[in-house]
Amino acid sequence: MAKALVIVESPAKAKTINKFLGNDFMVEASGGHIMDLPRRKMGVDVEGDFQPQYVVIPARKKTVSQIKKDAKDKESVYLATDPDREGEAICWHLKQCLNTDAHIYRVSFREITEGAVKEAFAHPGSIDMHKVQAQQARRVLDRLVGYNLSPLLWKKISRGLSAGRVQSVALKLIVEREREIERFKPEEYWEVDAELKSKGVKKSFIAKLDKIGEAKPEIKNKEESDKVLERLGKEKFIVKDIEQKEKKRNPQAPYTTSKLQQEAFNRLNFSANRTMRIAQQLYEGLDIGDEGSVGLITYMRTDSVTISEAALAACRDYLERNFGAKYLPPKPLRYKSRKSAQGAHEAIRPALPLREPDKIKQYLSTDQYKLYTLIWNKFLSSQMRPAVYAVTSVSISAGGEFLFKAVGSSVKFAGFMKVFGPISEEKKQILPPLKKGEELTLVKLDTHQHFTQAPPRFSDASLVKTLEENGIGRPSTYAPIIHTIILRDYVRRKKNYFFPSELGFVVSDMLSEHFPRIMDVEFTATLEEELDEIEEGKLDWVKVVKLFYEPFTQELTSAQQKIKKEVISTDEVCEVCSRPMVMKWGRHGRFLSCSGFPECKNARSITTNIKCPQEGCTGMLVERHTRRGRDFYGCSNYPNCKYTTNKLPENTENNG
Repeated sequence: MAKALVIVESPAKAKTINKFLGNDFMVEASGGHIMDLPRRKMGVDVEGDFQPQYVVIPARKKTVSQIKKDAKDKESVYLATDPDREGEAICWHLKQCLNTDAHIYRVSFREITEGAVKEAFAHPGSIDMHKVQAQQARRVLDRLVGYNLSPLLWKKISRGLSAGRVQSVALKLIVEREREIERFKPEEYWEVDAELKSKGVKKSFIAKLDKIGEAKPEIKNKEESDKVLERLGKEKFIVKDIEQKEKKRNPQAPYTTSKLQQEAFNRLNFSANRTMRIAQQLYEGLDIGDEGSVGLITYMRTDSVTISEAALAACRDYLERNFGAKYLPPKPLRYKSRKSAQGAHEAIRPALPLREPDKIKQYLSTDQYKLYTLIWNKFLSSQMRPAVYAVTSVSISAGGEFLFKAVGSSVKFAGFMKVFGPISEEKKQILPPLKKGEELTLVKLDTHQHFTQAPPRFSDASLVKTLEENGIGRPSTYAPIIHTIILRDYVRRKKNYFFPSELGFVVSDMLSEHFPRIMDVEFTATLEEELDEIEEGKLDWVKVVKLFYEPFTQELTSAQQKIKKEVISTDEVCEVCSRPMVMKWGRHGRFLSCSGFPECKNARSITTNIKCPQEGCTGMLVERHTRRGRDFYGCSNYPNCKYTTNKLPENTENNG
């Protein structure tokens, strides 16, 4: 019979760990958090030092009962949740619920391998209450904000809406970017290229007009461009100067959570949420043949680029045996983490460098294989020599007034790119051998019309990067922030870029007007730093919450007096009582409601005025969106008609 109970979050993690511990241990999964603040009341004693009133989550009651039952006859209980604030808070709640005489230990590991797990169990510790308090402070702050702001959104806009502390700042960034794009006025400009050949060489190359006189060219329209071409057509093209040099490109650090999310989006087209879901699977363990269930990567919520000495040694040994000494630096490369990074964490890396992606590909899903390969390649390449390019830069004079530049490069030594591949997709031309003073043959001149570009909309990658650079959120929160603002329909995802919805504009504007401090990027970043300092034992969590709450209540009182219901009138008439219909927002987006509510409860969807193409259906197509923020069209007669499409059908009768 097992003498000890081990509690982790997920069944997958339980399965992997159980394999390493033997018959003396029973491993159970809590399913994540078992306690939280109550759903239907604030659950924070504001007058009593903001003490939270935790309750067992209804969906976890059966799990908690089973864990308590299993713990009763055990000598020891080991709490083995993830090594972060969330994991520590889960441990604390488990300890409160257990009601057992058994010794309770905290074990922590950042990779689920036999060596790491057994080492953790050989040196168990206790719950880190500073981490618990940091997580508790975040949860209390979020509840104070959400519980007080949401009713104001109901009053001004529509019931059922909610506001989050950090998510609202992310929404503001997206809204402000959209307005930047709306205000942007593109300016026309033209570029001039010359296609040139050296005598005796078949292949031509391209040089770009770099200067007219001493200044950069400013060609604003086609008329000016044609004049430049006319003048250039009469000139001789002479090689004025040639510069040859070597350029090194250094390898990059192994992944942090933010960098993994960015690169998985850019290279694999994965959303932040999808990346973290797959990374969780790789971390918790997958069955890979004879080895059984094995954790393939280290813990995936980290802002550190530190690597353990054992992992560095294994990596260098692998590289030397598989690529040779010329790809290996004389000593291990060490990277510097951000100032706010948690030093105890490691970067995201493969648990064993020897476990090559292609050798376990058959056991992984397509997504798992792609993400594991990305992590494996990044880690291995981070300990390799720089790539070396031969770069040739040529200045070409045309009549003394015009100066063209041509740049060519080639890889002399692949270095880290031997594993990771090219960093840039840009194709570099190779220049022919040229001599100073040589006259070149003009093949043709080309002009290209361009317009200055508005700032790009945020994608998963650029939003995560901006959040990190501004100190908003932490590794565990980037993906949930994005998921939440999409789920609330404040933001839509179109072709992988974020567009604020009409509702998103209204919510962001209201919060920015009445709660400028909460919506301030710098203030939010400062609060994140204070949460870090609580974790480090430098600040008292109650003091941090109190300093936030006092000015917040003043803003709240002012807003409650000023905010009035926003009514958006329409030309539509209620078919039940003939009163005007007004626009409202609900869980599934905009809809029309009778202005006589609650006396008249008539409501209907806002249609596209295009009839449903399904044979025999009299419904109209309605714009809808998925939980992931992607738009589609569905029939207004749902669920009787379940027709959906991503694009409006062509040649349909317009009812408007």
